[in-house]
Amino acid sequence: MTSTYPPPYGPPCDPPPYDVDVVLPCLNEAEALPWVLARVPAGWRALVVDNGSTDGSADLARGLGATVVREERRGFGAACHAGLLAATADVVCFCDCDASLDPAQLVPFVREVRAGEADLVLGRRRPQTRGAWPAHARAGNLAVAHLLRRRTGLRLHDLGPLRAARRERLLALALTDRRSGYPLQMVVRAADAGWHITEHDVPYLPRTGASKVTGTWRGTWQAVRDMSKVLNEPPVVRA
Repeated sequence: MTSTYPPPYGPPCDPPPYDVDVVLPCLNEAEALPWVLARVPAGWRALVVDNGSTDGSADLARGLGATVVREERRGFGAACHAGLLAATADVVCFCDCDASLDPAQLVPFVREVRAGEADLVLGRRRPQTRGAWPAHARAGNLAVAHLLRRRTGLRLHDLGPLRAARRERLLALALTDRRSGYPLQMVVRAADAGWHITEHDVPYLPRTGASKVTGTWRGTWQAVRDMSKVLNEPPVVRA
């Protein structure tokens, strides 16, 4: 299922009446933080997970009203999971902290989860400029999406970081990856558990600063290797 939520840009006119935590994994994102945190919908809590920043990101986030969680263990998955463990809201969202994705786009995702129309909602990144998504990063993403389809049958186009689901159900997935495979493991285990997973188009903007994961071919293929390990895991048996 793929669609575009109208309008494609900007937050809705009315603030959402939901209790939501937004997990924002952060490693040296001081330049992007003001824009990202300003876009978190009113009434939602921003959980900035500082993963060892040296540029003052944690203090800046606190000063801008975010709740800061420290995760000493380096890794995208480590930061995401620390945020999930720190969350208390019924619905938890995830979003990159580099200004490539707008947290306001999560509003309809949350509505869909709350309404019981989906268990996990993912954002399919749609680049808004030519340089927003480098060729090597897009190629790696397509390769993983193809392998995911073979493993689960899900016809997803993107394993993007913009997503929403209920906290208790996410915790029940017992995610173990603490590197680049975390987002994929979430989808694979959700699929194995029979979750209804949907995907919707979201604008993808040029990130602020250098990517810590897919900024180079080497980084991209390391991420693909991490994800390949996840795809090779046997299904988790649950009672």
